[in-house]
Amino acid sequence: MRQLMRAKIHKATVTEANIDYVGSITIDPDLLDKIDLWEYEKVLVVSNTSGARLETYVIKGERGSGEICMNGAAAHLIKEGEEIIIIAFGMFEKPVKPKAILVDGHNKFVEYIPQ
Repeated sequence: MRQLMRAKIHKATVTEANIDYVGSITIDPDLLDKIDLWEYEKVLVVSNTSGARLETYVIKGERGSGEICMNGAAAHLIKEGEEIIIIAFGMFEKPVKPKAILVDGHNKFVEYIPQ
């Protein structure tokens, strides 16, 4: 078994950083549906702006909102306005073709990215 990337949201913009929330990353369900990402699934978040990297879990935001909110301690590392990549991994016995999407500056789906 090998751990492989299975899903990615590329070039998302953090719309809010809420240090008072318990934890996680809030994501618009429209984006979750595009890459088959589940609520409470573990993700790696990488900031293209600061270089910060952290692991957290997904919670659903408001559908159609374009929301990407860093919550809790993660909000100290990745701030509002930063450009990020959100990556989910899985354990597989054979190679898989990950689902990856590109979003615009308002976190709206642009296109699937060939992997």
